[in-house]
This record gives sequence, structure tokens and C-alpha cells, in this order.
Amino acid sequence: MSQNYMITTKQLADLFSVKGSSIRHSLCVRGHYLGIKPVKLPNGRLMWPKTEANKLFQDEAA
Repeated sequence: MSQNYMITTKQLADLFSVKGSSIRHSLCVRGHYLGIKPVKLPNGRLMWPKTEANKLFQDEAA
């Protein structure tokens, strides 16, 4: 998956107006954040699918 279609945990947190720690906690406890699962890079960073995040954000905003 191309980097252009992925966002960082901070960008995801900004999109949903939450703290990054809330997203990481949900991932550790549930294995996802609002049904979105990240890709873990070799350096340990998480990258989240931008299209899934935008779709979910639009559904919540409507």
C-alpha cells in the first residue's frame, strides 16, 4: 500500500479530535480503532488507511 494512502497516528487523532494515546490504547485493547486496523512499519510506527478513516469520519459527521 502506498504511503500516499496512509496517515500517521497523530493525523488520525487530529481527524477524530482525540489524543494519539487513546488510539494506541484502543489498538492494544481491541486490536483496532473504530474498526480501522493499522499497518505496523519495520521501525515500529503505525500507519492507518486514509480512505477508511475518511469514510468513517464522513459517516460520523453526517
